[in-house]
Amino acid sequence: MSESNESYTTLRRRLLRFLRDRFNLDEDKATEEEVRENINRGVEFRGTNLWVLIFAIFIASIGLNVNSTAVIIGAMLVSPLMGPIMGVGLALGVNDFDLMKQSLRSLGLAAAVGLVTSTLYFWISPISTAQSELLARTTPTIYDVLIALFGGLAGIVAQSRKDRTSTVIPGVAIATALMPPLCTAGFGLARGNMAFFFGAFYLFFINAVFIAVGTFIIVRFLKYRKTAFVDPKRERRARRYMTAIVTATLVPSIVLAYDIVQRTIFESNAREYIERVLSFDGAEVVSATPTYARDTSTIEVTLIGNKVSEDAIALARNQLSAYHLADTRLMVHQAGTDGTLDGRMMQSVLHSNVEILEEKNRQIERLQQLTDRYLRDTLPAADIVRELGSLWGTQLVGQVSLTKAPVFTGDGRTTDTVVYCYITPAADVSLGEDQREKLTEWLRVRTKMSRVELVVKAAE
Repeated sequence: MSESNESYTTLRRRLLRFLRDRFNLDEDKATEEEVRENINRGVEFRGTNLWVLIFAIFIASIGLNVNSTAVIIGAMLVSPLMGPIMGVGLALGVNDFDLMKQSLRSLGLAAAVGLVTSTLYFWISPISTAQSELLARTTPTIYDVLIALFGGLAGIVAQSRKDRTSTVIPGVAIATALMPPLCTAGFGLARGNMAFFFGAFYLFFINAVFIAVGTFIIVRFLKYRKTAFVDPKRERRARRYMTAIVTATLVPSIVLAYDIVQRTIFESNAREYIERVLSFDGAEVVSATPTYARDTSTIEVTLIGNKVSEDAIALARNQLSAYHLADTRLMVHQAGTDGTLDGRMMQSVLHSNVEILEEKNRQIERLQQLTDRYLRDTLPAADIVRELGSLWGTQLVGQVSLTKAPVFTGDGRTTDTVVYCYITPAADVSLGEDQREKLTEWLRVRTKMSRVELVVKAAE
C-alpha cells in the first residue's frame, strides 16, 4: 500500500513538474524595465503616432464604407491604439498612477481624434448606406468582452518576451478590433444615428477596458514591483474605481448577449414556423418579418392571392406554441375579396421587391466586373489568327497559337504582361527575318501590347 502511495506521489510530482515547465512564463522573459519602457513608448500620442492614427482611421472608415474586410484588417494592423490601453493596465498593475493619467489622456485624445476623423470622412462620403461591416459593430455582447480580455492577456504576454517580433500583437489588434467600432461611432455622428454612435462607442469602450484588465492580470501574475504608495486610501480608492468600471461594462454586455441568443433562437423558430405552417391554398406569402421583443414578439406576414379565412389563420395561431413561439403575436395582412391590395400591403410588397431587385443588381454588377476583367485579360485569338491568314497567307502562317500571360519575378510578383505567338508555317515555307519583324510589329499594334514574343517552329 505504501509503495502504491509512493508511486502515486512520484507520478504527481512529475506531472506537476512537466506542467510547470510547459507553462512557465519565466523562459525568454524580458526584464521588467524593458517591458515598462516598451509600453511607455507606445503610450504617448504625438507626432508620428498621431498621424499614423489619423491615416489608419481614414483607411478603416473607407473599408467600412465599401464593406471591405481586407481594408479594415489592414487599418487595424496600422493602428497604434493598443499602446495607451496597455499602459492603463500596466499602471494599475504596478500602482503607477502618473502613467495611468498619461495613458488615459492619450487614450482620450486618440478616441477624440478618431471620432473627428471618421465623422469628417462619413460626412463627405457619398455612400450613406450602412453595410454589414458597419452593422456588425453596433451591438456589443459578452463575447466582445471575452475577446478583449483574452486579447489583452495575449498582448501583454507577448510584450513581456525578449523577442517581440511575433505575430501576437498584430493578431490581438485584429481580434479585439479597436478601430472599426470607433469609426462606426463616427458614422453614427455623421448620419445623426445616435443608436449607432452609442452602440459602437460602447463596443470600443468594452475592448479598451478589458484589454487593460488582461494586461493588469498578467502584470500581477509576473509579480512586477509596485510603486510605493504614500497614501493607502488613495490606492484602495483607485481599486474601487477599476472594479466599478469593469462591473458597469460587463453587466450590460451579459444582458445584451442574452438578448442576442434569445433573438437568434426566436428568428430560427419563426422561419421554421413560416415555412411549415403559413402555407395556404391559392395564397402566397410575399413578405414575412419576425420581430423579437422581450415581452411580446411579433411575426408580420403579407399574403397575396385568394383570401385566407379567419378560421385558417386562427388555426395557424394555435400552432405557434408548437414552435416555441407561445408569446408571439401573428399579424396577417392580405388582399381583399376583390384581389386588390391596400396601401400598407402594397408598400410591403414593393419594399420586398425593391430588396430583391437591389440584390439582383448587385449580383449583375459583380458578374459584369468579372466579365470585364476576363475580357481585359484575354485576347480575341480566333479573330487575330483569321486576320493573320488573310494578310500573310494561310500557307505562310500555317498553324498559330496565341496567348497573353503575366510575367513573374522570382518572389511571385507580377512585373509585366507579354503576348506569345507560336507559328508553324506550312511545309516548304519559311519566314524570313524581315517577315518576322513585320509580323511582330503588326501583332504589337493589333494586340495593343508592347511586348510580343514571336516563336516560329520549323515545318514538319
